[in-house]
Amino acid sequence: MTVFQAIADLPTAQAHPRDQRGRALHDLRISVMDRCNFRCPYCMPEATYGEHFSFLRNDERLGFDEIERLCRLAAELGVSKLRLTGGEPLLRPHLVELVARLRRIDGIDDLAMTTNGVLLARHATELRDAGLDRITISLDTLDPALFHRMSGNRGALHEVLDGIEAAQQANFPHGIKLNTVVQRGVNEHTVTELVERFRGSGIVLRFIEYMDVGNRNHWSAEAVVPSRELIERIDARWPLEALPAQYAGEVATRFRFRDGAGEIGVISSVSAPFCGGCTRARLSSEGTLYTCLFATQGTDLRGLLREGASDDMLRETLRNTWLHRTDRYSEERAEQRQHARRKIEMHYIGG
Repeated sequence: MTVFQAIADLPTAQAHPRDQRGRALHDLRISVMDRCNFRCPYCMPEATYGEHFSFLRNDERLGFDEIERLCRLAAELGVSKLRLTGGEPLLRPHLVELVARLRRIDGIDDLAMTTNGVLLARHATELRDAGLDRITISLDTLDPALFHRMSGNRGALHEVLDGIEAAQQANFPHGIKLNTVVQRGVNEHTVTELVERFRGSGIVLRFIEYMDVGNRNHWSAEAVVPSRELIERIDARWPLEALPAQYAGEVATRFRFRDGAGEIGVISSVSAPFCGGCTRARLSSEGTLYTCLFATQGTDLRGLLREGASDDMLRETLRNTWLHRTDRYSEERAEQRQHARRKIEMHYIGG
């Protein structure tokens, strides 16, 4: 009997668990590295993550065998999309090996990675050859001086642009996306320059509302540029029309240029929360499973792995964690019902 024949014989709730709000588990994001070569103020500000900050030791991070095992079990529960994140995932040695191993897991039809792009030029082709379907590159501005400042004075714009060019040449099967976190008074004035540069290139731009992820980015609602405002600004110059969602739980609202020059998307976690359709779980670098980007606590899977837990025990832990999920932080924020709380930092679980 194959794995999927066995799953077919399980009750639906066990094979494809749904949380307390009826949301299925389809996506798993895996932080393979808690370190980063940038110090972006909205994620890893230099004041906190300076030279004396203690990151995880190599033995504290999940190994490739452990990651592969958990992803295989997650696939048996209905996960079909995996995304490698960080920190900066390309700082993880031999990452291509992990990509190849995850590519071979039955049931995974979308394998992606999010990167700051600085190291991408040297790895794009081998990542594609190993089976990576698509890549997302963070790019907050095309202004070199502003880019340097927004990266915590560590990044060079030309290196990211070289990475984007290498990704285009590598021809990832599911394409390339660029993520731009927009902050009022910081980089909102450079949005149209990004659109002008990449319109018609086949690359999809996605503008993300500035979120209160973690505890150290000094977030305020006044710094958020609502997606609606950005779309109106872009539409005034390059007319847009809305596109339907490609799948249930898609977080980006999509628009196409009326002249056929491609599409853009906006992610509106603050002004238009989408908690009701969220299908994502997140696995931190040290093996803790979180069911929300804004989580305060998670489920330790590394301890189970290293104590010799069976596949059945791990699978049941994954399933029960999801079944008990009630997260709706962004909706609570919008309703002004959330309370001040310490959240897990973004560099542990990615975006």
